[in-house]
Amino acid sequence: MSLNARLESHGRTTLVISEGRLDFGACAGFQAALEKALASAGTLPAGLLIECAGLDYVSSGGLRVFLLAARAAQRTGVTFALCALKPSVNEVFALSGFNQIIPTFADRAAALEQLP
Repeated sequence: MSLNARLESHGRTTLVISEGRLDFGACAGFQAALEKALASAGTLPAGLLIECAGLDYVSSGGLRVFLLAARAAQRTGVTFALCALKPSVNEVFALSGFNQIIPTFADRAAALEQLP
């Protein structure tokens, strides 16, 4: 299964709904989707939220994509966060220490409440 990413707007926050496996083959496409979300048709969103409820797997390359997106968001003043991580994906984030770098929320509602 490949990775699918779809964008939705929720106020000033752009939501990226990811589904599938973020493995080596999917990294470039997902990174392009995140760059598109950050660019948001020339107007930067105040927040970028990635919903991971449908994300089954994240490779080390996938972690790098999240880190690059978080840094790009920080440089442009955009709040960046993840929500609804499956236990297996959450474990990867915890073991790598990424949960200390990138804010994560239990679900979409909790995240949207905190983001601009």
